[in-house]
Amino acid sequence: MSTKSGKPKNLTKEEESLLQDYSRDLSTKSSALFYGNAAIVSAVPIWLYWKIHQMEPANNYIYFLLVTVVTTYLISFAYKNVKFVLKHKIFQNLYNVVQDEKDKKNDDRSLKKKNEIAEYEATTYSIFYNNSLFLFILLVASFVLFKNFTPLFNYFLSMGLSAGLLALFSTSK
Repeated sequence: MSTKSGKPKNLTKEEESLLQDYSRDLSTKSSALFYGNAAIVSAVPIWLYWKIHQMEPANNYIYFLLVTVVTTYLISFAYKNVKFVLKHKIFQNLYNVVQDEKDKKNDDRSLKKKNEIAEYEATTYSIFYNNSLFLFILLVASFVLFKNFTPLFNYFLSMGLSAGLLALFSTSK
């Protein structure tokens, strides 16, 4: 609820906890996990372009760095979107499976545990799904779509297309 001024009323701890559980905001732990994984997955193609496409890292480090930063952001954006959608689906499945009559105290504890399980499963599946899709699109783009381009343009186009499509696909429900 909100007052006339548009500021929210004081919420109880339970209400704040409930809002936090269903918001799109990430905890610091999840955010660090997402950005760390996204940075690793964004940096892996550097090896591909160094060894296979013969792009020397010493000569192209600025391009590698810029593209890695942009793709890290786009991949972590996709992680966040997929996790949000999956968390609610997983929670609903858990809630429907384990729906039995218990007293209020056990029900709250049960809901909290189900939320933690849904959070963990959604996080791990989001990382796995997005990493797989990103690397698949990258390999197809690099070796099929843009194989006749110079290595530098191949790198820009493949990484941009892969990260852009991943971010775009993550916004659909």
